[in-house]
Amino acid sequence: MATETSTGTGGGASAEPEYTYPFHRPSAVEVPPVYEELRAKCPVAHVRLPSGDDGYVVSRYDDVRTVLSDLRFSRAATVEPGAPQLSKTPPLAGGLFTMDPPEHTRLRKLVSREFTARRVHNLRPRIQELTDDLLDKMEKLSPPADLNTELAFPLPVMVICELLGVPFEDRDRFRAWSDAFVSLTSHTPEESLAQRKSMVEYLAALVQRKREEPTDDLLGALVSAHDEQGSLSEHELITMGITLLVAGHETTVSMIGTCVLTLLRHPEHLDALRESPEKMEHAVEELLRMNPIGDGGPLRVTLEDVELGGTVIPKGSAVLAAICSANRDPEQFTDGPADRFDPARPSATSHVALGHGAHFCLGAALARAELQIVLSSLLRRFPDLRLAEDVANLRMSTGMMVHGLTRLPVTW
Repeated sequence: MATETSTGTGGGASAEPEYTYPFHRPSAVEVPPVYEELRAKCPVAHVRLPSGDDGYVVSRYDDVRTVLSDLRFSRAATVEPGAPQLSKTPPLAGGLFTMDPPEHTRLRKLVSREFTARRVHNLRPRIQELTDDLLDKMEKLSPPADLNTELAFPLPVMVICELLGVPFEDRDRFRAWSDAFVSLTSHTPEESLAQRKSMVEYLAALVQRKREEPTDDLLGALVSAHDEQGSLSEHELITMGITLLVAGHETTVSMIGTCVLTLLRHPEHLDALRESPEKMEHAVEELLRMNPIGDGGPLRVTLEDVELGGTVIPKGSAVLAAICSANRDPEQFTDGPADRFDPARPSATSHVALGHGAHFCLGAALARAELQIVLSSLLRRFPDLRLAEDVANLRMSTGMMVHGLTRLPVTW
């Protein structure tokens, strides 16, 4: 298909979209094959979004980095009246995901110190302790077991709950709220908005309790920043709590499952990592490259006409940066087939699985630490870990912005 050139204004385009987003995944271990076609022939593809609005999906590595970092592609514009939407549920305004600099910078600075490499380094012993406790419980089970249930879900929730100061016993409620928060089509707009309302009410009540009984945690610090310094509004405070709670566990839950699956499907690399555990840090970068949490990052809207990849994207258009496609672009990853898992790949660290630019993942250091600790501990404690079912039986969650395995049955 020839690259189309669109002109005009607003979120629409001159012709009906040829593609419907999200694209079909043939199995739990394959990315949508259409991306290979798009990178070669239509790097800026006109698509129909789940909301019914038109938009564009950008698939080449260099173009994806441009969308992620160029401020002409705005997050804040997604909550403006009449803006094109990704799903039929409007995004939550007032948070990091729907702000541009300098407002985004102001809010990010309030919490960034909790996610620095030094702070995360100091957290590693606690993450290791939590991981060991979960593996102790898993070891006592009669295999097979669902690794999602026993490890991939509880660990990130425990970590973010301790960091934020949120009761872990409410984890089942978090899961329901998060699933609705990242829904494309898995929930109706009414269901998503009802869950969002419930989550806002929960965080508002928790914030009030921390006012009455101050705590030494991140949410307590944000309450102090609001009450004593006026650094953020009450709405921004609650929205920040929601953002950190959802992003702090939903993405890492999905990554743990898909990264473990990738290793189990490549036993030769699994054995090599057991013999040389010091190589796990770099292997995690390749695992992130191969297993991004979604096809595209959060939606952006163009603030002016932008030429990209031979296409003029009109002002007011919805744009998705296809991170999973960028991470397999053979023009960028030239040290071996780009769609092949190679934990020693030198170029692995140039992936964009954690974003790029002003919205680079706030919790990147924490996510890396959790993955390194979980995978190293799992390989050490369960040297004969293997899939308990044929990989063809595994499924990814559908209708959501974040892709995760619905279950991961393992045995040992």
